[in-house]
Amino acid sequence: MQTSSKGVAALEFEEGVVLRAYRDPVGVWTIGAGITSAAGVGKVGPGMVITAKAAKSMLAQALNKNYEPAVGGAMPGAKQNEFDAGVLFHWNTGAIGRASWVALWRAHATPSAIAAKFRLWNKGGGKVLPGLVKRRNRELHILLDGVYPVQGAEATNPSVSIARWVVPMDVVEKAKALGELRKLGYKVGASNTTIPASEIRRFQSDHGLTQDGKIGRATLSTLQRRIDAAKKAVPAVGAPAAGASTMAPAAGSENNIAEQMTGIPHLDLILFGAGLAFAAWVAWQYRDAIAAKINARAPRFAAFLRSF
Repeated sequence: MQTSSKGVAALEFEEGVVLRAYRDPVGVWTIGAGITSAAGVGKVGPGMVITAKAAKSMLAQALNKNYEPAVGGAMPGAKQNEFDAGVLFHWNTGAIGRASWVALWRAHATPSAIAAKFRLWNKGGGKVLPGLVKRRNRELHILLDGVYPVQGAEATNPSVSIARWVVPMDVVEKAKALGELRKLGYKVGASNTTIPASEIRRFQSDHGLTQDGKIGRATLSTLQRRIDAAKKAVPAVGAPAAGASTMAPAAGSENNIAEQMTGIPHLDLILFGAGLAFAAWVAWQYRDAIAAKINARAPRFAAFLRSF
């Protein structure tokens, strides 16, 4: 069984279709409708650009190779809408073979029982994520009612000067994203319906993204990486700890100093080295965020950092 055209459209609605490779929030290179190298339909890496036709082809290949066979095996005899819902769920979670709702579906349990277990798949990092809550509800409407999400409902403003939201988000999620953009110095205003496209294009330019003025998966994933990088930033290595004395050693401390110079590593030196190593690791993991910060002053070095 194959995913229907409405199922494919729903999947593209959820994932967004990005034609230039970007890093997802955990740093994995992604393109098209959420395609990574793990999908087995080609290596995805920095600088990769595809056409809309190629994006659809890669999606079809990934579905045919990895997802549709798994859903078909887990949900034998599924109706088209049920199969489509299973594909959307599996694409996002990879859990069609172990999700408890699937066993209930095979046992012909009541819709309410299936829905209760289905909705449990709403967490990321141990926390309930509002975006996943809404996604599971949309998938449930497909599974139980055969109702697919309305395509393009988020983006109806024809003005090219106004940025468009091209992934499903509620008012609270949009406000949070705008707040983070403002913290980074982008003049996006307070209204989620009148965002200057020029500011979104400036953010995209700074981060090596396609400059289309659309707030889609690549833009939001890149923004999330900037947020995560800021949270993981550590104080300058080697700075005195709060409350630490910067005075000279007290009289009588010569013995301690002598002991420190006999080859026994001092705790401060160990911590200093560990701090350096951790800072270097964070810097490498979020080199794309660093590239964005230095892009205006050192565009060539920024491009070099993005090339990995």
